[in-house]
Amino acid sequence: MAADVSFEILDLRHFGAAVLRPVLEAEGEVWMERLHWDYRASSKLLMQYIDSHMLPGYAALESGQVTGYAFCVYEESKAVIGDVFALPGLSPELPPPVDGSNGPAYGIEETLLKHLLETLVNSPQVVRIESQLLLHPSGSYAGIFHNAGFRLYRRLFMVQSLAAHWSRPQMDLPPGLELRPWREEDLNSSARLISAAYRNHPDSLINDQYNSVHGSLRFLHNIVRYAGCGAFSSTASHVVVDRKSRELAALVLGSRVSPQSGHITQLCVHPDSRRQGLARMLLSLAAAQFVRQGVSEISLTVTEANSDAIGLYKAEGYERKHAFDAAVWQRYEQN
Repeated sequence: MAADVSFEILDLRHFGAAVLRPVLEAEGEVWMERLHWDYRASSKLLMQYIDSHMLPGYAALESGQVTGYAFCVYEESKAVIGDVFALPGLSPELPPPVDGSNGPAYGIEETLLKHLLETLVNSPQVVRIESQLLLHPSGSYAGIFHNAGFRLYRRLFMVQSLAAHWSRPQMDLPPGLELRPWREEDLNSSARLISAAYRNHPDSLINDQYNSVHGSLRFLHNIVRYAGCGAFSSTASHVVVDRKSRELAALVLGSRVSPQSGHITQLCVHPDSRRQGLARMLLSLAAAQFVRQGVSEISLTVTEANSDAIGLYKAEGYERKHAFDAAVWQRYEQN
């Protein structure tokens, strides 16, 4: 590290939540400003994990003050990078790479991320690493991820204003299907639907949970029971059921991410039930339910390669507001 750089990178488990509170509060302001996302619930949960001194990651320390952090979580042989964030302008940036490349500026966040990636890539028990840093614009860490052997997938954060939605949309279901609100007992059937819907789908390259029923169930637990993506909204969440098999043909799940903002956490249709307008109908229904909750906008994320979905969302009034990167590393690809 250059001599004029005054911060240290230390193990995150050395610190308690109190010393990271200013960093988390500053990050919460960025989440609200950039994405209209209330970060307080996530911050509270994160502080509980930090206080347990068991969360893997690194902290940046400058003049005795923690000014940034990065962490990951382990899921068996997979590591998921949870976040990287630093307070701006408190430390000088590291010099650019010696090869003169035009990579991202090597500031505190970049240094934290490099340390975390080096640790994970050199951990023999880690077979796969995933990252979706929603807060950070696409390209922010592209050079660092590429140099570590990651594949990058550009994703979009799209937003629809709900000002024009004021009544329940007309539900025209194909014969043999029925619509009802999502229920807790739908977890297992929802996992089967997600696994089938994402087979050979671009998102299955980004999140390997979609590749199995077990993984899809873990994904659902995270967004439904553990507020992994805002506060789950059962009233905005619906399923379409096949009357004969009683299996799910389609579903939409929604969460409240702030008083004014809803978020579509999952929308999928079984391959056998596509091209019947189910996705469009469920999007309209979720929007109407969010309007009843006093929400003024609704957001979702989509992989840029998924052109069909983007076309649907644009037709429904969604506009791109932000782009970010998903990054994936697989050990066998490095050999």
